[in-house]
Amino acid sequence: MRPASTAALLVALLAASPALAAPADPVLTAAQAVRADQLKLLETLVNIDSGTGDKVGGQKASERVAAELRAIGMSVELLPAELPTLPDNVVATLKGTGKGRILMIAHTDTVFGPGTVTKRPFRIEGNRAYGPGVIDEKGGVVEGITALRLLKTQKQTDFAQITFLIETSEERGSPGTRALIDRLLADADVELNLEPGDVPDLLTVWRKGSNVFRIDVKGHPSHAGVAPQMGRNAAVELIHQIELASTLPNKGDGLTSNLTLMSAGSRNNIIPEDASATFSVRVRETKQAEEVEALMRRNATNTIVPDTKVTVMREVAFPPLPLNPATDALAATAKKIYARIGGVTANGGNGGASESALAHAKGVPALDGLGPVGGGAHTEDEYLDLQTLTPRLYLLTRLLIELGKRPPARIANR
Repeated sequence: MRPASTAALLVALLAASPALAAPADPVLTAAQAVRADQLKLLETLVNIDSGTGDKVGGQKASERVAAELRAIGMSVELLPAELPTLPDNVVATLKGTGKGRILMIAHTDTVFGPGTVTKRPFRIEGNRAYGPGVIDEKGGVVEGITALRLLKTQKQTDFAQITFLIETSEERGSPGTRALIDRLLADADVELNLEPGDVPDLLTVWRKGSNVFRIDVKGHPSHAGVAPQMGRNAAVELIHQIELASTLPNKGDGLTSNLTLMSAGSRNNIIPEDASATFSVRVRETKQAEEVEALMRRNATNTIVPDTKVTVMREVAFPPLPLNPATDALAATAKKIYARIGGVTANGGNGGASESALAHAKGVPALDGLGPVGGGAHTEDEYLDLQTLTPRLYLLTRLLIELGKRPPARIANR
């Protein structure tokens, strides 16, 4: 059966918005009133291909976001990324008359390449919205824009400033944004991250750190039919190295290591001279990554194909966000706010890394997973739970109001 068009479903979705048992709340009323506009902007943004490294598509997404923020009345900058192959980052600032300095962070880059939108554009089926990047993290970007719009319409100014960073390389560890993030954190009391909430309705209070390990093997080529004995097969040695690394766990809430890329050889009649494999290693503590590195380097000295050379390279994407009192306190505030409208949430964590770990490392209290709830990230089944769209918008807006009035203290000894 063909899914209904987005336009045909808007009225039904408005009616299907969850009944939130609570006294009249002007912010909730305003959040409900903008639901159709929020969905329309989400459709527009999802239908722009903006995979990390797609400079043309990514720039379109950045410019659309910048236009939306300028329309609110924010001061907006399109800042060149720290790598020339990446599109501009967006930094928008809203000045107030209060105390708190809030940094919101979201990203428009996705893991999907050019042409994905043509194959599977934004669509709505039942209580779910689908499309490339719909939850990771364009739903969060749109929620942030809409929350700022609500602050303006509700004439809320009791904050010193709210800065909204929409970056364009988070899916690769933010290589185009690191210096910018450091600069913005230096002028922030708290960081709110708009990555999606996990099912059923969780706040993210811990995250794993992300490391990329690459194993390269150098062998010697030879004719695979005439003189295979003269070759030194890099692919065979790579398989051996992968087997040695398979002792590491590949799932769970602790350390995980997963093979994600591999390549070998150049032609089907040549003994492979080169072979490589990439592992995505996620850790709860930095020392775990150091232990993995030590293991892989020891493995590199244990070869089964003579005269092959194995090298190991480690790239740190994000550090871990550990369990900590500052994040717990922010989560407690968020839960109290959510309870005003009958919302129930719990603390959680996952292996997806984010900029909140950078904030924590700089001594800035951080709370993550504040975007809409969804699942299936990095797959064709990625979805946003539309029943959480309005409640999560309310939560973020009220959290901005509360933290603007009463910002947390920076983390000691940082």
